[in-house]
Amino acid sequence: MNKVILLDKRPVGIPALTDFKFTNEELPVLKVGEVLLKTVYVSVDPYLRGRMKDTKSYVPPFQLGQPVQSGIIAEIIDSLNDNFKKGEYVVGSLKWAEYQISNGKGLTKVDPDAASLSAYLGVLGMTGLTAYLGFRNLGLPKAGETVVVSGAAGAVGNVVGQIAKIMGCRVVGLAGSDEKIESLKSRFGYDEAINYKTSANLEDAVKNACPDGVDIYFDNVGGNVSDAVLANIKYKSRIVICGAISLYNDTEPAMAPRVEGRLVVNSATMSGFIISDFAEQFPEGIQQLTTWLKEGKITQCETVVDGFDSIPQAFIDLFDGKNEGKMIVKI
Repeated sequence: MNKVILLDKRPVGIPALTDFKFTNEELPVLKVGEVLLKTVYVSVDPYLRGRMKDTKSYVPPFQLGQPVQSGIIAEIIDSLNDNFKKGEYVVGSLKWAEYQISNGKGLTKVDPDAASLSAYLGVLGMTGLTAYLGFRNLGLPKAGETVVVSGAAGAVGNVVGQIAKIMGCRVVGLAGSDEKIESLKSRFGYDEAINYKTSANLEDAVKNACPDGVDIYFDNVGGNVSDAVLANIKYKSRIVICGAISLYNDTEPAMAPRVEGRLVVNSATMSGFIISDFAEQFPEGIQQLTTWLKEGKITQCETVVDGFDSIPQAFIDLFDGKNEGKMIVKI
């Protein structure tokens, strides 16, 4: 029997363990053209919260009573597909299941000798591509500019900050604990870091850290954190909206300062994106990220939780900021 995790209820507010259901199913007999996959690593990501709502978005919502899906590294246990061999590893958007059968579509082989397998869910996967392509294409960084990153100790944020430093920028990060603040500066090379939970006046804290103003704001958080940063943008600044984790569990629309005036007077741009916007650039992006990782210019950062049964709790823990870097479950 094969253990699978289903979406049992649509979360109201912060997701709860009772929103998920563990079940067992029999695997069908492997057919020609198919492969049997054993889950090795599971990625849990904030964007999955949006798919748990029954609303229109850039990806279809999860259906109640059906398995949750996310990025997964799997080992091929058996194969009747000429394109895949037993013992190879692949990455793809797959079910939260211990084992599953695939026809091979959407699977990409990964090389365990080139990097750790978990890296293909993080710095060498969609996380790294989101950071690199979003920052480069929409942030349009120039050496010497000041970059502010919210959620700076998170999966995407820590990579954005490291890339910004590679590109010669001055980088300021916002995170939610003193431990993360220290890590941003000592481990990831941030020039300044601000604890948004303990700052008496966050707008002033950003101003003090960015006395010449903010050229690029890479936003993973939204809400009050972004309000404080947007109050400090400068002429021709670029605001890149990657995510808004502080708002994902809201049950009512949040009231906030209107940003239109600040954008107008500063001739600033604000752009949201999803990583598939840049799909044609994925090969070049992976090549560049792999080079930087091998050269030691980017440090891989992840929080690894053990055990298949831990997947739902690891996902919930994202909203309490319990991860540093990429949150991954090792099976």
